[in-house]
Amino acid sequence: MKRRRKAVRGSPAWVRRGVLAAALLAVVFFPVNGSASGQQPQACRGCRPQPADAERWVTRLPGQWAVDAGATGTVPASGQAYVAVGGGVAAVGDGLTVTGFGLSHGQLLWQVTLPGPARATIISVRAWDGVVTAGVAGPYGHTRTEVVIDSATGAVLGSYPAAIFGGAVLASVATTVVIGPTSVTSYDNTDGKVRWRREVGAGQAWRADGGTLYVAESAGGYLGPAPVTELRVIDLNSGTERTLPAPPGEAFSGTMSLAADGVVLFTSAAGVTAYSGETGGMLWFIAGAVPEGADPSAHLVYLTSAAGALVGVDPLTGAGKTSVSGSTAGGSAGMYVVRGGVALGLDSGAGGEAWGYDLAAGRVVWTATGLPWPHYFSDLSGLGGSAAQSGDIAVIAACARLAPAAAPSASPSGAVSPDGTPVATSPQASPGPAVTPSPSPTASPGAAPASLCAVPELVALNLGA
Repeated sequence: MKRRRKAVRGSPAWVRRGVLAAALLAVVFFPVNGSASGQQPQACRGCRPQPADAERWVTRLPGQWAVDAGATGTVPASGQAYVAVGGGVAAVGDGLTVTGFGLSHGQLLWQVTLPGPARATIISVRAWDGVVTAGVAGPYGHTRTEVVIDSATGAVLGSYPAAIFGGAVLASVATTVVIGPTSVTSYDNTDGKVRWRREVGAGQAWRADGGTLYVAESAGGYLGPAPVTELRVIDLNSGTERTLPAPPGEAFSGTMSLAADGVVLFTSAAGVTAYSGETGGMLWFIAGAVPEGADPSAHLVYLTSAAGALVGVDPLTGAGKTSVSGSTAGGSAGMYVVRGGVALGLDSGAGGEAWGYDLAAGRVVWTATGLPWPHYFSDLSGLGGSAAQSGDIAVIAACARLAPAAAPSASPSGAVSPDGTPVATSPQASPGPAVTPSPSPTASPGAAPASLCAVPELVALNLGA
């Protein structure tokens, strides 16, 4: 249900990012500071009277959430949350619990707590037509299991071994293709039997482009210094495989960072190089650029240029089709995923406003005001995230109301700290929604305290509003 809120204003905070490291880990869901960062407040004052309303629905989030005092925003009280949107659902993974909400209305569909040993936790969530897949990492991140969940009922359909930075790359009610520790394997979800398997080296970089998977071949894997000499190209539907050699006398330049529209991008300190997914030949090179992601419907890939501009380029030619200048970068805003030519923007800090920036028109076309302390979900494994791979819906978490601060009081046991003062009990959040709170891993020792959120919410936005 849509509802208006009064915006909470506060001091802005800078959105920061590690450019090259972020691109090599996950090239889809990280902020880009561009001209919108400087222009957005003025543009929004002009666009607020417009009838466009991006807020599709708001629903209560299960579990215990907190508000970070910095720019992070609304986050689980401990651990990390992951979100995927697609196939008619928005799925939230937190601790060992996955919750499914209807994408059209935001109503709770199901909630399932996945099996796992002590200290196991979800590290990836993806939504497909008919199923949701969740990667569950074992204690200390040494193992991973990919769990397939029926998106209509929440029933678990299968569990398969996966590489820590692997997991599901194609899934349906009938079958699931998983990148495992030493192979890419297609499973039958009815009985768990192997349909086909292709052996791959451990720790190799990979990127999926629809039904095609590209796996790098380099000595020592993606963490090693050896160059990528060839790509394994696997059809995820049939399992057929071919080898794509590097250009004659050369190696692929850098680390594979993105694949889209039959083109594979490699990133190095020098810039971005594009190679043909058919021949392996070099297509184009842009110095000093960093990949930020792709806009599937517009058939563009987005790069941050050496000058700081966000540029949408044709994957085949490298020709720039749209851009946002970085000359006025600064302020409290950051641009995120682009869908249908509209970039999702978020203000950091207590104001928490979300807005849509039309890259072709060069202006803000909608705003969603009064989203205090927003948080844009991301998935560091390169899978999942909060923007659908098709369509224009993104979801964010927001805190509608903080829990009252609890006054320090003596613990029930009367324990005292070394300096003789009573040990304060932990404040408790307001009663949660009519769903079971999700378990969360223990917070890291020495973590900065955060205020608990009394009313955590999941907010769905139409980027094309």
